[in-house]
Amino acid sequence: MAAFISVTLLMLLVQDVPLSNYLRSVERDRIITSLERDAFVLAGRSEEALESAVTADDAALATLARTYRGAGGARVVIVNPAGTAIATSDDDQSSIGNDYASRPEIMGALGGQIMSGSRYSDTLELQLLYVTVPVFSGDRVFGAVRLTYPEPVINDAVNDQLRLLGIVALTTVLLAGIVGYIFSSSVTRRLKLLKDATGRLSNGDLSARADETSGAPEVRSLSRSFNEMAERLDTLLQEQRRFAADASHQLRTPLTALRLKLERAGSLMATDPAGASDRLAAAEAEADRLGTIVEGLLLLSRTEGQPTTLVTVDLAEIARERVEQWHPLAQESGVTIRFDGPATALVSAVATAAEQILDNYLDNALSVSPGNSVIVVRVTENKSAARPDRAGRSHAAPLTETVQLEVLDEGPGLSIEECSRAFDRFWRARSDSTGSGLGLAIVAQLAKASHATATLTPRGSGGLTASATFMAARPAPESG
Repeated sequence: MAAFISVTLLMLLVQDVPLSNYLRSVERDRIITSLERDAFVLAGRSEEALESAVTADDAALATLARTYRGAGGARVVIVNPAGTAIATSDDDQSSIGNDYASRPEIMGALGGQIMSGSRYSDTLELQLLYVTVPVFSGDRVFGAVRLTYPEPVINDAVNDQLRLLGIVALTTVLLAGIVGYIFSSSVTRRLKLLKDATGRLSNGDLSARADETSGAPEVRSLSRSFNEMAERLDTLLQEQRRFAADASHQLRTPLTALRLKLERAGSLMATDPAGASDRLAAAEAEADRLGTIVEGLLLLSRTEGQPTTLVTVDLAEIARERVEQWHPLAQESGVTIRFDGPATALVSAVATAAEQILDNYLDNALSVSPGNSVIVVRVTENKSAARPDRAGRSHAAPLTETVQLEVLDEGPGLSIEECSRAFDRFWRARSDSTGSGLGLAIVAQLAKASHATATLTPRGSGGLTASATFMAARPAPESG
């Protein structure tokens, strides 16, 4: 608001200072022009009296001078060719007979010149504006008429106009202040609301949000950025809290079981070495399970809420490599594992995400697949409808939009409700007594980071289809 009013004041000063000088100059020129006109009129009426030099006419001239003073306000002095005053507009007529020949304006007028200007009067002790004209009769000068006007009167007239101008300027500043207050209040009110929302967020109120629908475009943009930050922060804190709660809950059970098994093994060490050995083996298995849970939790904590960079990977090649790696373990379980898909399928994903998703799916499938069953790893390209090429031909090759990775097993499968809950942390099927419940949660988190979707679908013939759908990547154009 101060800046707005300062600019207004500066504009008024730039406008009004030259305008005041202009008004003063115009008023001065107007009065001089008026005095010159009146002086010529008086000179014309005084010509006959000055030419005849009759005393009676001097009284008539004095009456004429006083009459003009009353009408025009200027002091009149009429002098003869010698520069002696023969008529004035003064009431006391004491200055009649005074010698005015020493006055520059009188000397110039008696020389036939029209004199105008301003000078300081020692007698009156003020600045005077004067006009002096000669009284001609043919080529001869019979005298002069001088009109003087006090400059303070001119200043008063100009000051009256300047006061009116000042009132207009003050009104302008007042209106500018009102407009500036309304404008600045509308801006600062939005900023204050945003500041209040920031204060609530800093005090721990994660539900604090700013209004994105009103205010200047810059304020709305700032509010949107604040809301995105608050939403991001709320999501991160909620995930951390949920992670800490899940971790504390899930780690409590294996730690308690491990402590009990170790205590039982210690008590049987002297009396039942075989039983103690069994307890130690069970404790070792429980420690392995605990290590698996801890590794899964660490992986989740690293992937949740972190900015990700997508890279281009060949999903078909990854699937073939992972099938080869899992093939020996599948043979030991009497399960056949095979790959079905194209030679190449480029997708965008977080580095190593596709490998970890497929490993988790295969691990779960092997754990539930009966002997002599088949696990199929399938990669399918989902293409868009054919699009016209640049030449307008409609038989242009369709583009691959998504690539789907599927793992099909012949295990007991899950219900639709169980499939929807399987990606929750630490959720395990009733038939699974050894898993940590984190494998599919890690799959969901890696898929989300890769802008992919992970789903489980029951198969009609028994078993389960675990899938992950990735966005297809465009191959880089060949150079040259």
